[in-house]
Amino acid sequence: MGDPLGWEVEEHREAPSAFHARPLPEDGRRRAWVCRPDRAALVLGSAQRDDVVDVAACDRAGVEVVRRRSGGGAVLVVPGELVWVDVFVPTGDPVWEPDVGRAFHWLGEVWAGVLAELGVPAVVHRGPLVRTDWSPLVCFAGRGPGEVTAPAQGPRGPAPKLVGISQRRTRAGSRFQCAALLRWAPEDLAGLLALPRVERSRLVTDVAAAGAAIPVAGAALLDAFLRHLPPTP
Repeated sequence: MGDPLGWEVEEHREAPSAFHARPLPEDGRRRAWVCRPDRAALVLGSAQRDDVVDVAACDRAGVEVVRRRSGGGAVLVVPGELVWVDVFVPTGDPVWEPDVGRAFHWLGEVWAGVLAELGVPAVVHRGPLVRTDWSPLVCFAGRGPGEVTAPAQGPRGPAPKLVGISQRRTRAGSRFQCAALLRWAPEDLAGLLALPRVERSRLVTDVAAAGAAIPVAGAALLDAFLRHLPPTP
């Protein structure tokens, strides 16, 4: 379906594996793809090893294991627990940026504007990638350029991530994959990873404050996001 701002907005109700496999468009048009996953999935980053997954635990929980073509750590996708939108901008578009790091900033500002409108304080991370002990394994344990957090709680307090963003770039353009949290449950994710019991417990404790749920209904959050996308010139 079309959008009055000039974006092609598409909604896809399908398995996360099918959504990740969608080819990038080559017609030079902006896209916003809304994913409504029909099942739970553990989504691995492009560089993660298969052996980080507890396959038996995923099978028992009915969670499919998917690999995306953008970087970062694992994300647990559960229907109704996040707003998932992929945004594609063609190379040379006014919001497209050749610098890989700065390329995220405009999109982070869109999300921050959405949250401000909905009464949720938010900050866009404009610095370099922030790594932690767990960020190679869990996406929300680190912080990348353009990602959106709650304000820090004091000079050394946590700044929980609200919206995670990863990017895949080709000659055709950039596909940004956005996950806005409606629920943060690191224990669910940890239970699907191939970790000794002690390490799993430590992971849950260490990343408890790394993410936070956005206290807004998913439909309202998605509607505001689509309205805030920059108009096509």
